Amino acid sequence: MSFQAYLDAVEAKTGKTPRALVDEVIARGYDDPAVKAGVIVQWLADDYGLGRGHAMAIVHVITKGPSIDPKHVGSGGAHSDASDTLWLDGVATKPQ
Repeated sequence: MSFQAYLDAVEAKTGKTPRALVDEVIARGYDDPAVKAGVIVQWLADDYGLGRGHAMAIVHVITKGPSIDPKHVGSGGAHSDASDTLWLDGVATKPQ
């Protein structure tokens, strides 16, 4: 599953775009570098029923922004993405 597919699945499971979830993280103060990933993962599990993999995709966006390592772009592997920039504004508005 590509990184983008993880984020798209998060939207399908929660009804919220990745950007909306990141906004919630910021509102809760979980974007502070002192906050451990486990705190965010637990919150996403408790409030949205997300598993660890999907929650960690959100954590990645919080800590590293919407960019992914270029080695995953067009690699053809299981985690290959089409772009090095993740789309956070929802499946319905994603450029084709």
